[in-house]
Formats: sequence, C-alpha cells, structure tokens
Amino acid sequence: MSTRNSQANKAAARERLRAERERQAKKDKVRRQFIVAGSVVVVLAIAAGAGYGIMQANKPGHWDAAKDAKVVAPRNTSGSDGTTVTIGKASAKKTLQTYEDPRCPICASFEQAVGPTVKKDLDAGKFKIQYIGATFIDGDQFSKGTVGSRGEGSKNALSALGAALNVSPDAFMAYKTALYSAKWHPDETTDKFKDDAYLIKVAQTVPALKDNAAFQKAVKNGTYDAWAVKMSTKFDKSGVTGTPTLKLDGKKLTQAGSDNAPLTVTDFNTALDEALKG
Repeated sequence: MSTRNSQANKAAARERLRAERERQAKKDKVRRQFIVAGSVVVVLAIAAGAGYGIMQANKPGHWDAAKDAKVVAPRNTSGSDGTTVTIGKASAKKTLQTYEDPRCPICASFEQAVGPTVKKDLDAGKFKIQYIGATFIDGDQFSKGTVGSRGEGSKNALSALGAALNVSPDAFMAYKTALYSAKWHPDETTDKFKDDAYLIKVAQTVPALKDNAAFQKAVKNGTYDAWAVKMSTKFDKSGVTGTPTLKLDGKKLTQAGSDNAPLTVTDFNTALDEALKG
C-alpha cells in the first residue's frame, strides 16, 4: 500500500468518525430537549395538581354551603325557617323544651331510660314537646362560623329527623327513639350518622318510614340539610350549653343536687312534679 493511499484512508476514517460524533451529538441534544420538556410537563402537572388540591381544600364544604342555601322546612313545623317543632296535644297547657344532639351519648342514655315515660306523659297531655336539635358534637357553632371540625353525623341525623318530621310527628318521635336506642346509637367517637345508608337502615325499623321512598330520597338528597343548620343555629343562640337539657315553660328540670338533666324515671318524675307545681 502506498503512503498516499494510507493517508487517504486515514483521512476518510477521521471524516467518518467526525460525522458519527456530530450525529451522536445531535441525538444527545434532541434527547436532552425531550427530557427537559418532559420535566417541565411533570412540574406543571404537579403544580396544577397542587393548585387543584389547594383550591379543593379552600372550597367551601357542603355544610358550609348549607348555611346560605334556601331552607326547605319539613311539614309539621312553624316559626322562622320552620325551626319551631312542637309535638303533642294542642290542649296541653305546658311545654317541655328538649335540647338534644343526635350523637350525644348522654341523650341516648336519657332516651333509653326516660324516653318511654316522656312519651306516656306527652300522650296523656301533661305537656307538649318543643324539640331543639343541636350539632355541637360535630364541632359546630354556626352562629360563630365554625362548621364540622369533629364530623358531620349530628347534622346529617338532624336533617334525617327533618325528613321523618315531614312524614308525621309520630314518625319523627319513633325515629328519634330508634336513633338513640342501644342497638343503633353509635359511640360518640364513631361518626356513623354521617352515612345516609346507615340512617336509612335505622329508619327501616320505624313502620311509617320503612321502604318510604320519599323519606329515603330526602335523606339522600339532603333536602333538609339547610333546615338542620338553621335548627343548630337556634340551639347556638339559646344559651343552653349541654345536652340533654329539659325546660318546662322555661324552668330547667334537673336531677336533685345537680344542674344536669334527670337520667332516671324517678328523678324525672320528681323534677317534673316540682315544675308542674310552680
């Protein structure tokens, strides 16, 4: 092989190597561009997701929105926004105000022990009952703008009670009894009443509500959610600080030696008789 041919071959080899390096450099550049572009897309997606998450977190919740929603009051109510719920014989001269939170364990104890006696006296015309529902166990103080820091079961159950009241006062009373019963009333720390299906399951034990399509639709649609909020606000403004609280024509019924509601039939009868005398 001549020197000239050897030098030509070497030059050609160097040219091929240079061209190959240029092609590889172009590929690397394109790849880097794709990586950068992909990274930008990922960053933007993360940012968009974070932004959406922040937006959702700051978006008013359902119960916040219910504060300003149009109130649909159940039948068998009166007063502002239908928050006056009076049950019993029109001829009864006395009114027993009962303040209860659906999730309240002491309310459940009261209803289980004393509820039948209250119902008997109600039917006998000793008094009418004016019911005021509370939701403070959910962490609510609607009059101060605090909503649901500890759950939503009290509000949801109160709304379902509104749906029962829309059927009839008797359905309301029977459903309230069922919700507070030993079988169905959950532990205070277990927010079972937030589940519509659970509330409907309890209602299946009440003859007037069993397979009642209108009642079930109202529970699922939250028809009386705004009403429940207004009722809870009424409790907030009542000055009552705990449940259960009982007042006969404004006079508080208490267990002897305490400021608490009577939790036995004997104590209830004693407190009621004393209040009826006065």
